[in-house]
Amino acid sequence: MRTLSDLFEKNQAWATEMTRVDPAFFERLAHQQAPNYFWIGCSDSRVPANQIVGLLPGEMFVHRNIANVVLHDDPSCLSAMQYAVDVLGVSDIIVCGHYGCGGVGAALDDDGVGLGYVDEWLTHIQKVRRKHGVELDALEDQAGRHHRLCELNVIEQVRNVCRTTIVREAWDREQPLAVHGWIYDIADGKLRDMNVTVLGEEECPE
Repeated sequence: MRTLSDLFEKNQAWATEMTRVDPAFFERLAHQQAPNYFWIGCSDSRVPANQIVGLLPGEMFVHRNIANVVLHDDPSCLSAMQYAVDVLGVSDIIVCGHYGCGGVGAALDDDGVGLGYVDEWLTHIQKVRRKHGVELDALEDQAGRHHRLCELNVIEQVRNVCRTTIVREAWDREQPLAVHGWIYDIADGKLRDMNVTVLGEEECPE
């Protein structure tokens, strides 16, 4: 039977080190979850949410999917968002894409990846590509178009977050809540702010 014993060994080493540094860490973690941030990111294994912002377990509530897409009929994303906003009371929602995103690349090429569910999911990014077709086609090379579509997809998903009833109702009751659009560069490990932070419905990007 394959038990992935190497991962259990790494877990033991990690837990031991965390306890050495902070003996009460797991006891605190077991009794409360009080993150300030809700992260909507890509499932890409090279973009681990907590690690790239230097946060410990318990400090960020996370939802990830291919190409960090926010859909108004996706119960997984919406239920996580509602729990983060209504129960945990997070103050910030972060939509974080990344350069070199495979999902964005497949949507840009318009050829999918030959997998039913994945190709269906990518149609949502293809809509973003078509919406900004004039801007993208004006760029000189495919690498530049891919780079820019990663950014445009983040902005589109920020817009989608702002239009959910979850976020709009939070703003209606004057709950402090900001929605941010960021992008991560795998090439240098750094985050970049897309300058689309939204603090209320009237600021939602068109």
